[in-house]
Amino acid sequence: MPGTGAGGGWTDGEAQVGGVRLHWIEAGTGAPVVLLHGFPEFGYAWRHQLPALAAAGFRAVAPDMRGYNLSDKPAGYRNYTVQHLAGDVVGLVRALGAERVHLVGHDWGGVVAWYVAMHHPEVVDRLVVINAPHPGVFRREIRRPDQFLRSWYVGFFQLPQVPEWAIRRKDYALLERIFRYDTVRPGAFTDADIRRYKEAAARPGALTAMLSYYRALRIPRPEPVPVRAPTLLIWGMRDQALSEGNTQGLEEWVPDLRVERIPDSSHWVMSDVPERTNELLAGFLRST
Repeated sequence: MPGTGAGGGWTDGEAQVGGVRLHWIEAGTGAPVVLLHGFPEFGYAWRHQLPALAAAGFRAVAPDMRGYNLSDKPAGYRNYTVQHLAGDVVGLVRALGAERVHLVGHDWGGVVAWYVAMHHPEVVDRLVVINAPHPGVFRREIRRPDQFLRSWYVGFFQLPQVPEWAIRRKDYALLERIFRYDTVRPGAFTDADIRRYKEAAARPGALTAMLSYYRALRIPRPEPVPVRAPTLLIWGMRDQALSEGNTQGLEEWVPDLRVERIPDSSHWVMSDVPERTNELLAGFLRST
């Protein structure tokens, strides 16, 4: 079953959070680290990081975000605004019995992590974002031809029904192509990994819920404010969807910022360079 602890060296948990039931996998004990995945993955995205963070003395928790895999999938794209998604994270922190956590996010999980750190700073100790643009900086970058062209899929995913058909056709061939050919390291995603992602996307209501993150972009979002938490931005430089410009000019928004650019990684940093990712996470989160 995708996302369960069977054979993965982690355990499963779940809680009712803000009207939805969230499922997660976790490993280790110690200071809590919440790891937020992106599209089209789920908590399993952090399979390489969970044991490493546990070994480093942390309680690593990787939820299936709302709409994904074993978590609830409320109908309607209005249930997938960043306000809802950030609220889920705050609720999860409380469900874990914590006041504050280290927060790590990749892709859509990184976008949500930015908003949590900006608008719910009381729950964030340290912040790590991996290949996810800061909302304020992305407003600048999307006006530039390079990033505008790279973001073509965002508009496509907002169309009704067509994206679901395109992703499902030929046994989710689009997902398989992403995981096999958009990475730098050959075999970064194994056959078993890809099968898990396909099975998770095929769950009733899952694919539409996953695409609802993009469709909810039509709804106004909170304005960016400065991030107070110490922040590490990790960026795979061979990202096909996001330009390097998203790593520049963040000082206005993130005063306490460190940027690590990884030349031999694609968008899928945690799978392309898992050892380097683990080293950066453990080192930064251990800092005081």
